[in-house]
Amino acid sequence: MTAFVIAIVITIIAAWLIIKNFQPQTVLLLAGLSLLTITAVFYPEKSILYGKADSTGSTWLDIFAFAKGSLSTQIAGIGLIIMAAGGFASYMDHIKASNAMVNVCIRPLQIIKAPYVILALGYILAQLLHVAISSAAGLAMMLLVTFFPVLVRLGVSKAAAAAMIGLCAFMDLGPAVGTANLAAKHADMEAAVYFAHYQMPVAVAVMLVVSVLVFFTAKYYDKKDGHLVTSPAVNDVTSQEKEDEKVPGLYAFLPVFPVILVLVFSPLVITSIKIDVVTAMIVGTMLAFVCELFVKRDFRACCKGVQVFFKGMGGMFTSVVSLLVCADIYAQGMQKIGAVDYLLEMVQNAGFGFASMTIVMTLLVGVTAVLTGSGVAAFFSFSGMAPAIATKFGESAVHMILPMQLMAGMGRSISPVAGIIIAVSKAGECSPFMIVRRTLIPALGGMLTMMLANYLLS
Repeated sequence: MTAFVIAIVITIIAAWLIIKNFQPQTVLLLAGLSLLTITAVFYPEKSILYGKADSTGSTWLDIFAFAKGSLSTQIAGIGLIIMAAGGFASYMDHIKASNAMVNVCIRPLQIIKAPYVILALGYILAQLLHVAISSAAGLAMMLLVTFFPVLVRLGVSKAAAAAMIGLCAFMDLGPAVGTANLAAKHADMEAAVYFAHYQMPVAVAVMLVVSVLVFFTAKYYDKKDGHLVTSPAVNDVTSQEKEDEKVPGLYAFLPVFPVILVLVFSPLVITSIKIDVVTAMIVGTMLAFVCELFVKRDFRACCKGVQVFFKGMGGMFTSVVSLLVCADIYAQGMQKIGAVDYLLEMVQNAGFGFASMTIVMTLLVGVTAVLTGSGVAAFFSFSGMAPAIATKFGESAVHMILPMQLMAGMGRSISPVAGIIIAVSKAGECSPFMIVRRTLIPALGGMLTMMLANYLLS
């Protein structure tokens, strides 16, 4: 009981500091090291070694060696996947392949003369684009440049268009997404299998519900705000779109190429050949490099361009992988001190089943995402506990980890402090709270649908 109370106090302090905009990596690292220190001092019978690591010979040095073990393990595994995906996304932005893909996808929508129908369909399209474009902020920025002007010209308000784009990464889907890869790791399965067999069946139901709610919510708030729908100007083209037309049409295929490789060469299609996400990203980058050589015919410039890939990897290490490592230390610290075991025992004694515990953990991730504005931080902080909880109940970890992973993005979409919401609010010429007012109903509908679909399909 005492260990559990100590763990809860440290968790509350850490959450408060993160909400107050203290650096989450440092906060989680200090919280994890504090838990390990308390375990070493007051519960010396418990091991504080990371996995199967050997002791340094000193209990105090073992605490810091624990951080080294987490760092080496995470970077060699899921961290490398996240870095490769981030580097690939940066390179796609650099050669404007991402913009080319967005433009190809949105052109068919311009022929429909029903602006709010296009808005609703636009959400589904944007959500599917997120499978290939792993960065939620990056996807939103591209949609603001390309799709936002189209929606406004078709007649919807700037706030409605901005709110829809704020929902573009409502669910983090696909093998290229960091949280999805971590979820697949915790579920002990390949990312492609996790995406196709578990994410997509739930995602289809959620996308349909959210798109319908986007339609009615946008119409309601536009009418309430006195917005008048203007005549569509379908044939108008922005200067940015004209600029993007200079990129070869083949470039629209490049961002999705690694995703196709991962899905095809997996247990889903071809079993004789297996390709992981990192390898697929490297192959995709080299294919893009060859395309750039044919287009620009400047070997020096093309070589310099590939450097963007490595800079993108470094940027992902700084922002995401470092957070993954620190969150892992915190989660492991919670388990070492015995807080997770106590929580499970308390829940089981209270009569809570696996389904109830899944709801509790999912809501915990969602609330954290809303408060911090970071779905990655929320999911990375608590995902490490899911496999142990599922094992205690004798259930498959994927049925708990899936709603937790999807809820991380969902909570971000209704957080007024989330970077993506702040960015789209500027384009919508309104406050982040006004954007959240428009995303709240679709988000809540999507959350309930996700929980129900996960329960029915599990």
